[in-house]
Amino acid sequence: MDALLQEAAYSSVSELQNFLPFAWDSGMEIDEEKIDDAVLALLWLTLHDGDHAWKGFDWDVMDRLHQKGLIANPAGKAKSVVLSDEGLRRSEELFRALFMRST
Repeated sequence: MDALLQEAAYSSVSELQNFLPFAWDSGMEIDEEKIDDAVLALLWLTLHDGDHAWKGFDWDVMDRLHQKGLIANPAGKAKSVVLSDEGLRRSEELFRALFMRST
C-alpha cells in the first residue's frame, strides 16, 4: 500500500478516491470529517511559534478547516498556517485522541 501511495500523484482526496477504486467498489467512501480531524491533529504535531503549523496537506482539507474557522486562510506563499484559538484547542484534543496511548 505504501508503494502505491508513493507512486500516486494526487492533489486532493477526490483524486485519491479515483486512484484507489477497490475501496469504493465495496460500497465505502471517504469520510471527509475524519480526514479533516486527522489533518487538524497532525497540524498540532507541527506547531511552532505558538500557533503556526506547517501546511503541507491536501488543499481541499486545508480549505475546509479554514471554512470551519479552525485555521487562517491557507492560500499564500507562507509555508505555515495560523491556527485559531479553537483550532489549537481542537487540534491538541484530536492529536491526543488519535495518536497517543497510555503508558
